[in-house]
Amino acid sequence: MSLELFDLTGKTALVTGGTHGLGMAIATGLAEAGAKIVVNDLSEDKLKNAKKEYKENGIDVATYLFDVTNEAQVIEALGTIEKEVAPVDILVNNAGIIKRVPMLEMDVDEFRQVIDIDLVGPFIMAKHVVKSMNARNSGGKIINMCSMMSEVSRNTVSAYAAAKGGLKMLTREMADEWARFNVQANGIGPGYFATAQTAPIRVGGHPFNEFIIKRTPARRWGEPSELAGAAVFLASKASDFVNGHVLYVDGGILATLGSHAGEE
Repeated sequence: MSLELFDLTGKTALVTGGTHGLGMAIATGLAEAGAKIVVNDLSEDKLKNAKKEYKENGIDVATYLFDVTNEAQVIEALGTIEKEVAPVDILVNNAGIIKRVPMLEMDVDEFRQVIDIDLVGPFIMAKHVVKSMNARNSGGKIINMCSMMSEVSRNTVSAYAAAKGGLKMLTREMADEWARFNVQANGIGPGYFATAQTAPIRVGGHPFNEFIIKRTPARRWGEPSELAGAAVFLASKASDFVNGHVLYVDGGILATLGSHAGEE
């Protein structure tokens, strides 16, 4: 097998919310495989800081300010990206939020906000990226950031779990409708990763840190860079006959109910 199957040279990848954390790790992996990288955010400061961090890692990234839930902004931004960078060949729907609120205490507007960003946003982005792919008769790749919450629930994340479960099924629908256009739509379902956001609960004997380490067969948190391989695979020719699949990168959590009591 030739490693050229994984070569992304000449491809342009748009990673929504790719200014930090797992989105940045995925974008970095795609860049190392040869892709041009475009990221967006709602914050000018985040875009500016991200551009600097990417540059320090030898990556020339194009940054754009727009809201993935605003269809007019998405259409305008994609047109600008096509003119200033290149048409998008690979879309990673990474932008998302989570609100940890018990359902009985959650406002309807909070619930809707999570659904809008985590589920409606990927629909809007993919719809217009694929329209462009079809106009060019180019085919392409859609990668939706699903979650273990696409399969299981956890206390206080009702809106997030609903959105990610919906995104899993939306991914399958994309695969069904767009396969004839040579567009492959797949998902990545991350487990628990060591990011800046999780740093406070990974130190000082935090009970959740202990829970995750014991619950994960790998007995550790994932490193963000460990998502890169999955993203490169799903963005490359190597996955041309993989469609409607969610690849869980979770250290084995979903494979087991957990260790027996007292088992190390």
